[in-house]
Amino acid sequence: MNKFTFVSVNNPDAAIAELDEHDSPKFIAGGTNLLDLMKENVERPDHIIDITHLAFNTIENNPAGGLRLGALVTNADTAWNGEVEKRYPLLSQAILAGASPQLRNMATNGGNLMQRTRCYYFYDTATPCNKREPGSGCSAIGGYNRILAILGTSELCIATHPSDMCVALAALNATVNITGKNGERSIPFSDFHRLPGDRPELDNTLEAGDIVTSIDLPAEDFTTHYKYLKIRDRASYAFALVSVAAALKIEDGKIVEARVALGGVAHKPWRSMEAETLLAGSLAGKEAFEKAADMILQGAKGYGDNTFKIELAKRAIVRALTEAAGLEEQV
Repeated sequence: MNKFTFVSVNNPDAAIAELDEHDSPKFIAGGTNLLDLMKENVERPDHIIDITHLAFNTIENNPAGGLRLGALVTNADTAWNGEVEKRYPLLSQAILAGASPQLRNMATNGGNLMQRTRCYYFYDTATPCNKREPGSGCSAIGGYNRILAILGTSELCIATHPSDMCVALAALNATVNITGKNGERSIPFSDFHRLPGDRPELDNTLEAGDIVTSIDLPAEDFTTHYKYLKIRDRASYAFALVSVAAALKIEDGKIVEARVALGGVAHKPWRSMEAETLLAGSLAGKEAFEKAADMILQGAKGYGDNTFKIELAKRAIVRALTEAAGLEEQV
């Protein structure tokens, strides 16, 4: 680990002002990902700005009727919060599927959004990686790529976003609230993370100096028909090969509204509005779910070791929707 200076701040303006005094500063809160990256020499900040004392540590109702999750609330406190469990059980289920209890006790909501890929080559500084060092090449394409992306990839990068929480937030149409050098603004969750394109080193649409302050959940909550399904290599403490956040509104056996988001398959949580539109108005059942799965995986591309994910994702979508609808006997 390289040498760095450290400062703790008490307000966002002080945090942002610290950025101008150093070449490669980094904010830190829970630090569960940043410290790993520093130990592996992937991140080499010269200045660490501790933001854990900022006032972003509450969960409260927001004026629009939903719930506002402070960026510094831990993943554990969010998952076990009474209002989250009652009003957004899909989110609680997704968070508890991620990491270990020890990590959830440290990791913050804002930090969860900022997680970096777990691509083997990104962490191996002896190999080329366009995400770690733009222009150096992608070792995963043509290399061992079992855990990597099958949707939305580019010729420069096939990394995946690792979060479980973010998959549920995508399905719930959350909004990310920001403060920064240019003031406060909000970003729809679908626009927060980005596909690799020709700039794979960028994970999200934040600007330099931005700080995530909170995440807004809309009033619409999906409390009856929901399921977070995570397929992984072992039962705990493993990242998803494929995950599915499924939420349905059903009346008289017919789907009124559907949300389906996938994790472990792309550079960002993956949604297909076309598939959700297809599901709306259909009878809840295997036929509609399989059509939606086929539509979601249209354009999927395997790279050899990860080609199995295409069929795995289709089956996971059908199973998640079936369980969300309460039709488990059809699985």
